[in-house]
Amino acid sequence: HRQCWEVQKKTLGEDHPETLISLNNMAVALFRQGNYVQAEALHRQCWEVRKKTLGEDHPETLRSLNNMANALSSQGSYAQAEALYRQCWE
Repeated sequence: HRQCWEVQKKTLGEDHPETLISLNNMAVALFRQGNYVQAEALHRQCWEVRKKTLGEDHPETLRSLNNMANALSSQGSYAQAEALYRQCWE
């Protein structure tokens, strides 16, 4: 996933939807490996770019926010995760 993301970042740009899909996929892979801190950082990066380019209420932006909340929850940061989950719903 990392190699694909790096190539897309160079060829398409950091804000391109396909680049962000690769970034999200890399974060999901890290999460599944139990690397929750790294997964959270990548989900946060993806969320920030999607928020800027797609808007706060776009489904993909909200998906990134939810994924970041999942990573926080898995780290035991339940209050932070809950706040993000609530942000997704409101």
